[in-house]
Amino acid sequence: MLATGSLKHLLQYKGCWWDYYQEHQSNIRPVVTENITKILSCGTSIRGSAVYCCPSNDCTHTKYVQFTCKSRFCPSCGKKATSAWIQNQMEILPKTSWQHITFTMPKTFWRLFSLNRHLLNELPTLAAKAVSSIADKQNIKLGLFTALHTFGRDLKWHPHIHLSTTTGGIRNKQNWKSIWFKKKSLMQAWKYHIVSLFRRHYQNGTLSLPDSLEQMLPDYQSFNNWLNRQYNKIWIVHCNKPSKNAFHNVNYLGRYIKRPPIAQSRLKHYDGNIVVFDFLNHKNKKHQDFCCSSNEFIERFIQHIPDKNFRLIRYYGFLANRNRGAMLPIVYNLIGQIVQKTLPPRYNYLMKKELGFDPLKCILCGNRLALQNIVVGKNQKQIISQHQNLALMKPCKF
Repeated sequence: MLATGSLKHLLQYKGCWWDYYQEHQSNIRPVVTENITKILSCGTSIRGSAVYCCPSNDCTHTKYVQFTCKSRFCPSCGKKATSAWIQNQMEILPKTSWQHITFTMPKTFWRLFSLNRHLLNELPTLAAKAVSSIADKQNIKLGLFTALHTFGRDLKWHPHIHLSTTTGGIRNKQNWKSIWFKKKSLMQAWKYHIVSLFRRHYQNGTLSLPDSLEQMLPDYQSFNNWLNRQYNKIWIVHCNKPSKNAFHNVNYLGRYIKRPPIAQSRLKHYDGNIVVFDFLNHKNKKHQDFCCSSNEFIERFIQHIPDKNFRLIRYYGFLANRNRGAMLPIVYNLIGQIVQKTLPPRYNYLMKKELGFDPLKCILCGNRLALQNIVVGKNQKQIISQHQNLALMKPCKF
């Protein structure tokens, strides 16, 4: 029985993932298979390793550090990517007032985005438009970035957008002008953009409807009337109070952007049939246990793996890639910020920070281990060819 453990062990225990894969193979997206295979191979010799040796002539200690898979859905790799992303953002983002805004939509729309995953690509831009259109009226160029989340705390499908924006921007490339955002005006703009998105794709024939809606809404007129009813509902757009700098926003988003939808610390129990994990119920603000079958857990987990090359984090305004080279120096000058570059965190630094020990310190004599050799691992195509062996914890054959 696996009382507690890693996501990787859960997927391998009693062939959990392989049984699911065999049963649902025809409906599993290739990107899901690729990411699960990465998780299963993470930290194994198949990916190669770095060989460290003690420099002392009197010590024979040798250490092999297996390479990781670098998948965002791998808990260990996601943690490292999170630390690097947060550090990079804190160097780049202007040290000024920021506001975190969350854009949600009625539950009736969630299924539409599940059936039409290509529409997820447009959500970040629509949220950015809702905010920047208000600033544009005052001729203010903001700096903002968005993060798409498709999951709730219990891993249900819940697409929504987290957006962080400066509460000020450049006006005429000469002044820094403050601006405030009101929930009501943002909600109206967000509702308009989402409803227009569905109308456009319905008319273009690029929108699939669930069977229940397709029977209820046989033509454009009935579909448009249904959209109008959804539009008239109150949509939740949550505006946090502005913070003095971007650290809180970046740190909050970093916990989700570069990590899998569920942290390993939340996995409490798995016996080969039932999975139990902890989640925070937003309704009563209490931690609760969620119990489900292994198949349901896998379905809930893999639905949040984005399509290949999908960008979960996007930048707009003076932070957009096409603008930041020319505009960020102006921003730094206006707010009096001096940018200092630092190196990304390395393996030994992260281990020290998280676990409290230096992995490159010789356990026998205390000397600093030196890199001796690099063992090259297999490429991704070769690793995927060993999908079954990895899932069933059998030796890989090449």
